[in-house]
Amino acid sequence: MSLNRFSSRLNRLDKTFLSKRLHKAHAYDRIAGYFSSSMLAVLSDALDTITGSIRVVCNSSLSIDDVKTAQAAQLAMRQEWSASDPITRYDSSKPQLQKLYELLKSGKMEVKVLPHTIFGLEHGKAGVITLEDGRKTAFMGSANETLQGWLTNYELVWEDDSPEAIQWVQAEFDYLWTHASAIPLANYVIEDIGRLAHRVVVPSIEVWREKAKAEEALVETPVFAKEFGLWGHQKYFINLAFEAHKSVSGARFVLADQVGLGKTVQLALSAMLMALVGEKPILVIVPKPLMLQWQGELRDLLDMPSAIWNGKRWIDENEIEYPESGAGGIKKCPRRVGIISQGLITRKSEALQYLKEMEYECVIVDEAHRARRSNLALGKENEKPEPNNLMQFILELSGRTHSLLLSTATPVQLNPIEGWDMLNMLSGNRDFVLGNSFSYWRKDPKRSLQMVMGKEVMPEEEAALWEWVRNPLPPSSESKDFGLIRKSLQLADNEPIAAPEAWEKLKEPDKKRVKNNGAAFGREHNPFLRHIVCRTREYLETTLDPATHEPYLKAVEVQLYGEQDYEAIELPLYLQNAYQCAEEFCTMLSARVKNAGFIKTLLLRRVGSSIEAGKITATRMLGDYMQAEEEGEEEEEAPESNGSAFELTEPECQKLKEFLTVLEASKEPDPKFANIFHYLSELNWLERGCIIFSQYWDSVWWLANALSKELPDIQIGIYAGGQKSGVMLNGDYHREDREIIKARVKRGEIKLLLGTDAASEGLNLQRLGALINLDLPWNPTRLEQRKGRIQRIGQLQDKVFIYNMRYRGSVEDRVHQLLSERLESIRNLFGQLPDTLEDVWVYVAENDMEKAQQTIAAVPEQHPFEIKYHRIESVPWERCARVLDATDRRKYLAKAW
Repeated sequence: MSLNRFSSRLNRLDKTFLSKRLHKAHAYDRIAGYFSSSMLAVLSDALDTITGSIRVVCNSSLSIDDVKTAQAAQLAMRQEWSASDPITRYDSSKPQLQKLYELLKSGKMEVKVLPHTIFGLEHGKAGVITLEDGRKTAFMGSANETLQGWLTNYELVWEDDSPEAIQWVQAEFDYLWTHASAIPLANYVIEDIGRLAHRVVVPSIEVWREKAKAEEALVETPVFAKEFGLWGHQKYFINLAFEAHKSVSGARFVLADQVGLGKTVQLALSAMLMALVGEKPILVIVPKPLMLQWQGELRDLLDMPSAIWNGKRWIDENEIEYPESGAGGIKKCPRRVGIISQGLITRKSEALQYLKEMEYECVIVDEAHRARRSNLALGKENEKPEPNNLMQFILELSGRTHSLLLSTATPVQLNPIEGWDMLNMLSGNRDFVLGNSFSYWRKDPKRSLQMVMGKEVMPEEEAALWEWVRNPLPPSSESKDFGLIRKSLQLADNEPIAAPEAWEKLKEPDKKRVKNNGAAFGREHNPFLRHIVCRTREYLETTLDPATHEPYLKAVEVQLYGEQDYEAIELPLYLQNAYQCAEEFCTMLSARVKNAGFIKTLLLRRVGSSIEAGKITATRMLGDYMQAEEEGEEEEEAPESNGSAFELTEPECQKLKEFLTVLEASKEPDPKFANIFHYLSELNWLERGCIIFSQYWDSVWWLANALSKELPDIQIGIYAGGQKSGVMLNGDYHREDREIIKARVKRGEIKLLLGTDAASEGLNLQRLGALINLDLPWNPTRLEQRKGRIQRIGQLQDKVFIYNMRYRGSVEDRVHQLLSERLESIRNLFGQLPDTLEDVWVYVAENDMEKAQQTIAAVPEQHPFEIKYHRIESVPWERCARVLDATDRRKYLAKAW
């Protein structure tokens, strides 16, 4: 037995102690503060000679919440590794990285990590080495398992080979190694070590363009390096769109994935790649509330510059405004990607004419179902569309852009013809979508839809069948048969149409191929399947990835509360009287003011959120009605008016005063508060982490103050538009940047978040496991967007809880009763509720129950397209070692139009 002491002041610790002990050792168990591949710079030879296992348990900045599930642990470790900036740290250590990768992949070296909140291993470092002759020795000291720890820092090591010391250190190691929170090093980290070992930077954009592989430009963007990477269905679409864009015809697709499956990232990465290979502008058209979300995701997830048009001038990702103003200034976007509001188009802004004069690399339209025919009568099909302003604009731009991508979770809102309209918008100057002007797919929308839905079969007569098949003729990639038919006709894939007389040129085996495909052609080879990409959550959660034998997406179950009739919140008598006054006011206004449904129903919308919001709204209306109108945060564009049309009459003012008098007569609290507090405290939703949504700032502010009185020690985050975001603690509120709030939620520091619908897009809340809807927005899509904040890729919990609140007898309650029998079936059919159902709320508020029933009845009982558009594949982009330099990429994307 011996006791040895080592000091780096006197000798190099690697030479005098560690390398010597590890040479030809049988095993090495190590408790390390931090583990780093840099240790191999001094230990690679010694580790190579170890005949048995190398086991290291080390510290991590993970929290206990991070290791509750295996997937959460993997994702958290991926983020921690990426946040350590391994590219910079290990760029000069490629031989050591390769050695480490080989040791980890072979299983000779195993690494486990423990959350720092368990023990904080940076203060306890020790090890047991089984020497070449079978003896063991133990050591303790200050040295981390890093290059600095063993070579450059001042460190002390104490070695003791007594049985008592060895047993004691081994017991400590074994306890930590087998601890329930100790998890193996993430596979992503291991594979990234191997990737970095072979990393090569492409010299320039021009060199990259010679082969232009998507993964080389994307694998080191923040979405890979700081977030959760990309899932198989996302990679598939990005690659599909990019490869199509590089062809002569360009990319023409509808991305129709369900809410929460990352459509924005897919579109944005496609836009990045298209911008990098081309010279023309990228135009992104989105609803006004999504403009900042788009710019934020481009900046934060993709490290991608962009600019938004505020109606007068461009503003870049750094919030710098550019001087060119006026309608003509829209042609001078300071970035490759320019984002404009759909409201610009619906209002027929003067700037549109300038946009119509330009040529584009790609045009992207988010929430594209808003582009629709205005003559789609309830329950009827119209073959010739009368396009609304947005559809007309897209039709005009379709021929001026190389690629066109439309995005919507509901490509069909009510009628199959809307699906045809989507493809019609894609087909500008692109015969490969619906064929040319002689195509049956284009000339006869109603019959083509019958074919797709299996309600009508292809004609058996050869000439008629050939007309459907040839124009457009499916590409050879669609099936072997069509590849052989094209080869026989010497028709390349970029030639979409076969001539009518080509039938006579086909040999009998090829004619037989056409006939054999004829019976199923309308269902299996139609343009809808070719150009619509739609993946459902259920599909991704139940389909196994052949590479991993695991589902493509982790299942996240949703448990709903508040759906039963008895769960509607009973209003005390005085509030019932106040609500009745609000309804009477709405009825009076509806009789006088035509159209402008938002204006007429404003008070009912707000009082349905909270009594406080209703009170504030009525007070504002009595002071300045138009000011109250502009406060409606949920509206994309405020309705146009000349002001005088909305001056209140004396009876209307008296009804508002009566409403306020009833509320002032009683000081009982809003019953919604008691329900919320019950769920947060007694049902432990606060412990799970909870976000509470409202459409209105007034409701959020009221609730934040009320909760802070009851939960004085809890930090309440407030996430809203403008400069209203902040944190409240014990009634004390201070403003905070939204990015800081998001980061604190992500770290688990804020578990209660209150948000307006400014937070329903662009905010990823995988850390939170519960959601309360303080109010039910009359636009059903908003409800799905809220749910998508927690039921999304990367959610840490297997089940999320959602509570939908409504007052008994309110407009929301009456609409819920009307829809209750259809809600689940509609969601199952369409993936979410169609936007067109917003009219139901307005009709109910106006007591026009007949129109409300007609609108609900118009929703199909069955999805018009039973056939699925699922397409996905596993692409190992994470292993890509040849990469485009981030600085070059960013510099190119920052160029002006």
